[in-house]
Amino acid sequence: MAEQDYYDILGVSKDASEKDIKRAYRRLAAKYHPDVNHEPGAEEKFKKINEAYETLSDSQKRAQYDQFGSAGPQGGGQGFGGFGGGQAYSNFGGGFDDIFSQFFGGGGRSRRDPTAPRQGRDLQYAMTLDFMDAVFGKTTTIKYDRDAECKTCHGTGAKPGKSPVTCPRCHGAGVITSVRQTPLGNMQTQTTCPECNGSGKIIKPGDRCDTCHGAGHVHERHELEVKVPAGVDDGQQMRLQHQGDAGENGGPAGDLYIVFRVTPSREFRRDGSTIYVDRDISFAQAALGDEVKVKTVHGDVDLKIPAGTQSETNFRLRGKGVPHLNGNGNGDEHVTVHVKTPKSLNKRQREAMLAFAAASGENVKGVKKTVLDKLRDAFEDK
Repeated sequence: MAEQDYYDILGVSKDASEKDIKRAYRRLAAKYHPDVNHEPGAEEKFKKINEAYETLSDSQKRAQYDQFGSAGPQGGGQGFGGFGGGQAYSNFGGGFDDIFSQFFGGGGRSRRDPTAPRQGRDLQYAMTLDFMDAVFGKTTTIKYDRDAECKTCHGTGAKPGKSPVTCPRCHGAGVITSVRQTPLGNMQTQTTCPECNGSGKIIKPGDRCDTCHGAGHVHERHELEVKVPAGVDDGQQMRLQHQGDAGENGGPAGDLYIVFRVTPSREFRRDGSTIYVDRDISFAQAALGDEVKVKTVHGDVDLKIPAGTQSETNFRLRGKGVPHLNGNGNGDEHVTVHVKTPKSLNKRQREAMLAFAAASGENVKGVKKTVLDKLRDAFEDK
């Protein structure tokens, strides 16, 4: 089943501003928040609204979504990546973290269920690619650090056969409520419970998992085989779903975002799927025409130079550029020819050029005559 478009979920157009998106979110969140709407399906609707807002309110995530959709470029978020020299680091906060309260406050009266599943943090991996690997793609393995679910306790933090218990201090609320008097009356505030750190549950010291010591997750060096799709460009990013930090309370893991850094080429310049190269030709080749070899990312090809070609003329080689990312065919290559003037001439070249100038009716000044030229002129004068 095709998933619903995030813009449709919030009821905004694809060119909506940040203010439009925030305004739409506040309106829908107030309507479907589980604390105010107890109709069947309201909670699921609220989750979708949060998911849509989390993506569209972040400029990077929105650009990623606009280009590839929520599933990423490979239709499911899997099957891309890179190689070598990368570093993963936390980039985005995990889950929604009571985003509702950021807009509506409530005097600290957050009612988020502390035991509800929460998605883990997203991670970002900076990857450097060779120019040609970015053009044609490459399957390889990456390694990065992440928090993974403890395999011993499966994320509960308790020993096998044991379970967390309700926090005796906050009674499972995850927050401590206090009341203080003010000139305007009593003011009620809430703070995160220091006993359970807001989870609403604790693990008795003797019941803690021996592997993760009650954390529910362990820090690990993760190894992942991924694929760099052909045609990625410098600065683009792609997503691997559920390859980030482990979630909490049974929530899904966060995502891994790979940001590509492509090293420049000494031979080619790139703009999207188009390649640009320069090719030097001689005066004779430009004037008489010729067929020359030209480098492309796909190998050398023959390029016909018509007679009378001027310097800086541009030729297009169709289909000799970069493969279109997630599309069909390739871009083009543009070749700019430069007519090179020799810095020095041998005897025969000089004579030929003088003859060419004379045949063209040109009076070339500042040209030293050779001894042979002077003798020839002397005999012609007699």
